[in-house]
Amino acid sequence: MAEKKTVEALVSGGQATAGPPLGPALGPLGVNVLAIVNRINEITLNYSGMKVPVKIVVDVETKEFEVSVGTPTTSALIVSELGVKKGSGAPNTEKIGDLSIEKVVHIAKVKGTQLLAKNLKAAAKEVLGSCVSMGVTVEGKDPREVQKEFDEGKHDTVLKQAE
Repeated sequence: MAEKKTVEALVSGGQATAGPPLGPALGPLGVNVLAIVNRINEITLNYSGMKVPVKIVVDVETKEFEVSVGTPTTSALIVSELGVKKGSGAPNTEKIGDLSIEKVVHIAKVKGTQLLAKNLKAAAKEVLGSCVSMGVTVEGKDPREVQKEFDEGKHDTVLKQAE
């Protein structure tokens, strides 16, 4: 039976290189590192500017490889939607941006199964929690206020449209 080695790394979407962390991890396996890097960049292009978890499984004998890509972190998705560099260093006083309810639901949907939530409403509330710690408002309000609105069913229409 063929032996397989797994390499996991966090790379910048569409900008992986043969340098660390990939090169040193893949080099000893005797694979075409450049081919793997090109494949990673091809499938992470949509995540440009975000850190993306990737997993490379290499068959040590045949040198064949498979690349699978995880979803960027919730905070990376929020930062990307806002077009900012990073979250606020002082989230209680310094706000870095404002998301729409639709964007919050979109991020919740992208994260999907990776969140602990059992449904889209709970997932959206989880995303709102990240907004709180990053200094992001939602439609001009504190994300905690919007979480209450979700509890009260005020955004059920948006959730239904997204499902």
